[in-house]
Amino acid sequence: MAASSSKEPESRNTARARLILASASPRRLALLAQAGIVPDAQEGADIDESPLKGELPRAYAARMAREKAAAAAARFGDEAAFLLAADTVVARGRRILPKAETEAEARACLELLSGTSHRVYTGICAVRGARQAERLVMTRVTFKRLSDLEMRAYLKSGEWRGKAGGYAIQGLAGAFIPSISGSYSSVVGLPLAETVKLLSGLGFPLFTDSLS
Repeated sequence: MAASSSKEPESRNTARARLILASASPRRLALLAQAGIVPDAQEGADIDESPLKGELPRAYAARMAREKAAAAAARFGDEAAFLLAADTVVARGRRILPKAETEAEARACLELLSGTSHRVYTGICAVRGARQAERLVMTRVTFKRLSDLEMRAYLKSGEWRGKAGGYAIQGLAGAFIPSISGSYSSVVGLPLAETVKLLSGLGFPLFTDSLS
C-alpha cells in the first residue's frame, strides 16, 4: 500500500479551477511549480500498488495513474474541479523494478541497471468532471558501469530510499547517467510538457498570472 498524506499548498488558482494533486511526491509538486501551477491540495492515494500477474510496465504505470485519480475523485467528490495523478515506473525489459525500501533492494536494482539502458514510464491522468485525459511517456535512460566504490557510496547516501528503481536522476545518481532519450522531468516524476498539455486540453487556466 502507498502511504497517504495530505497537505494544502498555498494556491493562486481560483476556487472554480480547484486542482487536486493525487500524489504525496514533493518532486511532482516542485515540477508543477515550474509551470506556475500550484495545486489547491495534495494528497497521496491509498491504493494497492501490486502489479497484476503478467502486467507489462507501461500498462502498470497507466493503470496506477488511473486508479490514483479514481481514488482522489472518490475522496474529494465535487470539491475538485480538476484532478491530476501520476505514476512512475522503472523497468528493465518486462521487469518492473521496486521502489527500494531496503539497501538490499537498492543494490539489486543498481546492479541490474549498471552498464545498461532501461526505460522509465510515467503515466499521467487528468480529470475534470466526467472528462478524463491520459498520457503515457517513456524515457530511455543509460547508466554507466558502476564501480564498487560508486555503488557503496550511493547506497550509503540513502538517496535511493523510496525511489523507483533505487535511484534519483535529479540527485547523486545523475553522475551515473551519461545520456537519456526522452523527457527528463518524466524520470523525476512528472513529464511537465505533456502534463501542461493535458490540463490545458481540459480547460485548466494556465499562465494566467503572467498574462494579466
